[in-house]
Amino acid sequence: MRRVRTGEIRALSGLRIVAALWVVLFHFRPLLAQASPSVSTALAPVLNAGAQGVDLFFILSGFVLTWNYLDRMGPSWSTRDTLHFLWLRLARVWPVYLVTMHLAAAWIIFTLYVGHVPSEAVHDLNAISWIRQVLLVQLWFQPFFDGSSWDGPAWSISAEWLAYLLFGGLVLVVFRIASATRARGLLLLAMVAALPPTLLLLASGVFYTPWSWLPRIVMQFTAGALACAAVRRLQLSPRAQLGAGVAAALLGATIIGGLYLLDAHPPGEIYDAGGLVDVMFVPLVVTLAIGTGTLPAVLSTRVAVYLGHISFGLYMVHEIVHTAWNWTVMQFEITLTPSWSAKFIVAGLVVLSAIAAALLYHVVEEPARRWMRRMVQPKGPQQALPTETPQNRLQPVAARAG
Repeated sequence: MRRVRTGEIRALSGLRIVAALWVVLFHFRPLLAQASPSVSTALAPVLNAGAQGVDLFFILSGFVLTWNYLDRMGPSWSTRDTLHFLWLRLARVWPVYLVTMHLAAAWIIFTLYVGHVPSEAVHDLNAISWIRQVLLVQLWFQPFFDGSSWDGPAWSISAEWLAYLLFGGLVLVVFRIASATRARGLLLLAMVAALPPTLLLLASGVFYTPWSWLPRIVMQFTAGALACAAVRRLQLSPRAQLGAGVAAALLGATIIGGLYLLDAHPPGEIYDAGGLVDVMFVPLVVTLAIGTGTLPAVLSTRVAVYLGHISFGLYMVHEIVHTAWNWTVMQFEITLTPSWSAKFIVAGLVVLSAIAAALLYHVVEEPARRWMRRMVQPKGPQQALPTETPQNRLQPVAARAG
């Protein structure tokens, strides 16, 4: 038997690219429907639920940050350690966030002077909005996230910034709960903590209601933290880890199968029935974290992990590519019809987004992260906070759910 503790959870890194592509294809659905109606129809139950990638990433974020910081920040409050943590999180998300934010603004301005289809979002470009965008607080002032951010997907980064600010207190609570609770109890608490968004969906029939983003980030981030505390208490044999890997694969298949079942037979009057699969995200993350073989092995490959590393950039830039294409369609009156050329255009837009994401990762994200981290790097023999290296980091890649 051995305790499940490593510096990197490679399968969770690989899971990020799956969630990110889920989001990208969610936004590219109209183009796919034009280029290949048969493929669009066949994949519709999965693609229509792509907004749930947000919830998966909120859970992942709480899990991995707790994995890295529970021992350091959990035993007692330290203002210095909390501020250090917040700076490291800024170093992780701010550079790409700022670049894509201003790219989105530049594109909006471009449409005012080129062509005859100016962007309607130009009215959102003002000094107050700019300050809120830069400070990552633009979402906090409105019940709905649509239109909150110049780069649409950035609403989720604003939500995660709120979670980061709350993390210093949350980790104290989770540490104390974990010290008095067995792994099974912690896992049950994690699953219960993740339920509020699903209960609100059952109550209203839709996932997107006023202020619905708030329980999604707070409760699912908390659920991820509790799930991590459960995993940290486990001692598993190699056979048990193989079993967890099989369970992860079965959960993945169940999520996909459940989406088709819910699409064919939605319960009651629920419009966003696909959101009900959220209840399986905590078990999926846990089994991937502790499992070996099958799905964990696939997501732990070098390619999957690298794609996971660039997934934050993919999430932040793909909607700019999408918006630019939509403008091009209107500007030049392009009509996509089912054909191989249309399919290549849609695939090309996804590939272009991935190339831009890789450039952001190597040219902006990693150099800026190292630069900002050096600003607060302890000198001398002092013990530093965990540094967020490519082996232990989690980037927030939440999807725009609407």
